[in-house]
Amino acid sequence: MGSLRVRFGLLVGSAASLVVLAAIGLYGALHTAERTLDATLDAQVRLELIAELSGRLTEFGLAAVEAVSDNPGRPERLANARNEVDKALNAVDEGVSRAVAGAGGVLDRTQYTARARPLARLRAARAMLDRQVAQIQREPDSARRADAIRGALNAFGAVTGQPLTFLVEAERRAVEASAAEVRRLAGRMRLVAVAAAVVIVLLLVLLHQGLTRPILRRIEAIRAGAAAIGRGELDTRLPVASHDELGLLVASFNRMAARLKRREIRVAADRAALEETVARATADLRGANARLEEIDRSRRRFFADVSHELRTPLTVILGECDLAARSPDTPDHLRPVIATIRKRALRLHRRVGDMLRVARSESGEIALERRPVGLAAILAEAVESCAPEAGRRRIALVLEPSAADVEVLADAEWLRQIVEGLIDNALRHAVGATQVRLGFAAHGSGATVTVSDDGPGFPPESEGLFERFRRGSGPGPAASGFGIGLALARWVVERHDGVIRLESGGPGARVILELPGEDMREDAA
Repeated sequence: MGSLRVRFGLLVGSAASLVVLAAIGLYGALHTAERTLDATLDAQVRLELIAELSGRLTEFGLAAVEAVSDNPGRPERLANARNEVDKALNAVDEGVSRAVAGAGGVLDRTQYTARARPLARLRAARAMLDRQVAQIQREPDSARRADAIRGALNAFGAVTGQPLTFLVEAERRAVEASAAEVRRLAGRMRLVAVAAAVVIVLLLVLLHQGLTRPILRRIEAIRAGAAAIGRGELDTRLPVASHDELGLLVASFNRMAARLKRREIRVAADRAALEETVARATADLRGANARLEEIDRSRRRFFADVSHELRTPLTVILGECDLAARSPDTPDHLRPVIATIRKRALRLHRRVGDMLRVARSESGEIALERRPVGLAAILAEAVESCAPEAGRRRIALVLEPSAADVEVLADAEWLRQIVEGLIDNALRHAVGATQVRLGFAAHGSGATVTVSDDGPGFPPESEGLFERFRRGSGPGPAASGFGIGLALARWVVERHDGVIRLESGGPGARVILELPGEDMREDAA
């Protein structure tokens, strides 16, 4: 029962021991390498500081020569050069002090401490040259000043040359010693790495032969059995060769295969029953779909037939009214009545034509007769047609005046119908509105028609209102209608090469139609 645990425990313990030993060795090597590299970098930095100090001393000498010349330059140059020399000396001194503080042995401390004496000699040389310059400046004879400054500079160079050379040589030897130490450390690390690699490889080979290969063979047998189960061979069973964890796994595998076999039998029976149920439901759905299609065709046919049947008597009524209006025998007191009858019959005839166009639009049979038409008459006719409904709802319906009529290339009847539909939508859906305004204006070579109200505006997802059969979701009259008004309006406007869009804000809602002008006649043809 616990054999695999013991084996894996030994494996993990051995690996952990190797990892710990390797980590300790690597940490020690990295620590030593880090100290050596830090010493090398510090020596490089001190070399740079010594080089900078040499340059500052040279600048100080040049500034001293300029200070005692017949035409001295800026008086502060000598003071600035002196300050720069002092800063460079302090920087080198600080670097040597840090090296002394970090040195490990007594010999290293002695070597670093010995570098403090050359620095003291350099400070003394700078101070000596400074005093000599002050004395030379008091000499009135320029020739004597030149001789004196040359002598002072020669003495300054002789005094500073040896300390600078000593410092540079000392730091160079420190860099070489650090590089040699790094090479020795790298050689030791390579030997240790090779030895560790050999030991680890031997240990891994022994562990593989004694532990990993037997377990892998048994796992491979389990994998093959699982693949057979996956192919549907549910009668597959594996031999139980031991009582360890893998043996328990094999026993569980055999029990699982037996349960899957029993479940497959039940699933096959349930699938047969489900397929029979699905077949019956599919047949019912096909029948229901066929009935719905037949009902829809009957509805459209009835819609079209009623429209056709109503147009004939309305045409007769309109003809009789025209004859009666032109007849001289008609009494004068009946002429207003005949005019009213003709007006109502004409409006009803127009509504029947609208119904017929809607029926044809649902079946895809729309034919547009596009020609130049004026917007003023079409919009006035739409307002007149919707005025009774607006009055019944106590909403002011206003046609905004325009400076001049605008002609567009459109089917007048379809344009009137969709404008009436937009006005009707505003009257029914703009809850709490007090007015609906209709206006038009020239726009480029065409025109824009705007239907606006002061109601609550469109919902956030207003673009979805153009979907066919999308109806209002509110109670009452807002939910009435077939949901094809805006979809039909978009279809007709796009067939006119125009654009329809919905806007909210201000407050209220706006529907804007952009229609092309007469310059689109050739494209339409």
